[in-house]
Amino acid sequence: MEMTTLRKIAMLTIGITFTANSFGQTKPSKAPSVPATDDYYGIKIEDKYRNLEDLKNEQTLNWMKGQADYTNSILGSIPGRKHIIDELTSINKRTTESIGGLAILDDGTYIYLKSTPNDQISKLYKRNGLKGKESLIFDPETYQKNSKDIYSVSSFSANKSGKLIAINISKNGGEMSEMFLMDLTNKKILPEKFDRLRFGGANWLKDGNSFIYIQSPTEDVHDMNAQMDIVTKIHIVGSDVSQDKTLFTKAMYPELNITNEEIPFVSYDIDSNLLFFMPYTVDQNQKVYIAPGSDLNKKKINWKLLTDRKDEVKNFILSDKDIYMYTTLNAPKFKVIKTSIANPNVATATLVIPESSDSNLNSPIVTKDGIFYTRTKNGVESKLYFTDFEGKKHREIATPKKAATISVTARAPKFSDVWISTTGWTTKGERYRYDLKKNTFTREQLSTIIEYPEFENFDVEELMVKSYDGVEVPLSIIYKKGIKKDKNNPVLFYGYGAYGASITPSFNTQLLLWVERGGILAVAHVRGGGELGEKWHLAGQKTTKQNTWKDVIACTEYMINQGYTNPSKTAIYSRSAGGIFVGRAITERPDLYAAAIPGVGMMNTVRSENTPNGPANIAEFGSMKIESEAKALIEMDSYVHLKDGVKYPATLTTAGFNDPRIIAWMPAKFAARLLEANASNKPTLLKVDYEAGHFGGASKTKSYEEIADVLSFAFWQVGHPDFQPKN
Repeated sequence: MEMTTLRKIAMLTIGITFTANSFGQTKPSKAPSVPATDDYYGIKIEDKYRNLEDLKNEQTLNWMKGQADYTNSILGSIPGRKHIIDELTSINKRTTESIGGLAILDDGTYIYLKSTPNDQISKLYKRNGLKGKESLIFDPETYQKNSKDIYSVSSFSANKSGKLIAINISKNGGEMSEMFLMDLTNKKILPEKFDRLRFGGANWLKDGNSFIYIQSPTEDVHDMNAQMDIVTKIHIVGSDVSQDKTLFTKAMYPELNITNEEIPFVSYDIDSNLLFFMPYTVDQNQKVYIAPGSDLNKKKINWKLLTDRKDEVKNFILSDKDIYMYTTLNAPKFKVIKTSIANPNVATATLVIPESSDSNLNSPIVTKDGIFYTRTKNGVESKLYFTDFEGKKHREIATPKKAATISVTARAPKFSDVWISTTGWTTKGERYRYDLKKNTFTREQLSTIIEYPEFENFDVEELMVKSYDGVEVPLSIIYKKGIKKDKNNPVLFYGYGAYGASITPSFNTQLLLWVERGGILAVAHVRGGGELGEKWHLAGQKTTKQNTWKDVIACTEYMINQGYTNPSKTAIYSRSAGGIFVGRAITERPDLYAAAIPGVGMMNTVRSENTPNGPANIAEFGSMKIESEAKALIEMDSYVHLKDGVKYPATLTTAGFNDPRIIAWMPAKFAARLLEANASNKPTLLKVDYEAGHFGGASKTKSYEEIADVLSFAFWQVGHPDFQPKN
């Protein structure tokens, strides 16, 4: 993903009457404007900044660079920001190591990513079992040493014998990766190199000497074809990469009728020797085709439909003889059914785990001994269960500590090894190995066990708040014990409300710094999420999307009316699809919020289909080609709803220039229009990070800086004394 044009203008900025120590309300220059007008089913929409969609235009790039410089100067000068970075650094120094991305091979070898307090980037290690001797496999800091870019291991995959490993390397937090192979017996890097890998790495085949991989046609994440025209190939270790056989393209299988918005994914399962094809979109109802692994040797694969979208299968798990399907079909709070691998048929599948009337069933884990699963009530209260393979004997398992969130991981369906992790809003994560036969839990923490005295003496309230239409919305609030309802508490509202994703309780040290400094963290479990099941998701999707922001508005009004806070003390924050949650809350009720922070947000939904990731998101948000959905997309568009002369909150809008999910011009257009329309003297800031993708930068320092931007900006605007300018 070369950015030659950006490098050419790296030192260019627009004229700004601003100094680093000034907190006056002088605004940066307005964006260049070349308006366009569209007529959608009789609704005329003026798009004043259509020209900003051209990310190769030098005038656009100059303006975005100027905004980035202006914003970085403002944020860097907020008193208290550095203290947040220092505190996060101090917390990190308490660890001797932090381990993630664990893979356990059949022979018991652990392969994992590890960082120490002195590491900015995680390194790849292996050891024989939990307590075996550790050895370094790969240090990404040695990769292209002379480059100023930051490289990190984005994924890895070892073959069945554990002798070969494929390692994917990403640059500057981006999602496009390069891949190379290593012989683990001598840690020698093999000559084969693979580029333009957007979706994962090597999917090893049974012979252990070949694998399939998915390659994008371009490195340009802004290219509309970057996702739609991906190709699946087969590589044989030691062969010429340029001669790799093409296994799958859309054009090869016209009979499957793959649409433009569907991204073709092919995968292989070693244990069952089965091939799977999924035409992927964000639609959680999966369409899955299946074929025997022996078809890899044929000219064409004989795909058979396993599940269609009407079957509402969200996930499937394989055992040695059965396929377990996690579905909402006639069960909005989820159930699990099973069918045989030898003769799969959804229509004759049998019930294994029934739906519950009061809690969501989470996707199960299959082990050698049976099935583990959890149920969660209102997204915030979990219980652990076990059943046999037929679903005849269900029993609850009491965990060592009562936890708001319980998660289960297992080695593989053919092993008994299973681990249970527990966490909550104010209780740190704990990991246990569970022995089913003895019904015992043994603490088995991979990373250093850390104490957090600064996050003690916090209270949590789990509330149900009536929304505008009488529907009750779960609201989680976290604050210091003894806080007074004197209407003066800073409140940071956080939520998401899309894809049926649930915001479950987790111990987030970064956001808890808001609470430590006297603020209230309010997590609104709005419609569009999955906290109350599939009906909750569908109640905030496409033509019902307005419920997402109306729910958080109701939660904000509740906390104001109950005396927790007042509108001069409220901030609202989210990322990605949560940009709708933030943007439409402040465009509908700008009077309720002092500050808003949409991070890499979906701010211009009307134009979403004109972005590389837009077509795949039609299933969640709708299409401008369908009148009812077009009107819904107009309604959820924050950019379109900005009006001249309105006093909007202080706003920090962020974009990642290398973001393949939310293209950078979407938040840029929102910030440009807000800068023009806003009648208040509050800051309107746009932070464009040229060394980050959707999930931010690659290094620890970068991640600390990003959360410090959010918290310090919000604290500044709600009047916290430690974050106010001295002049």
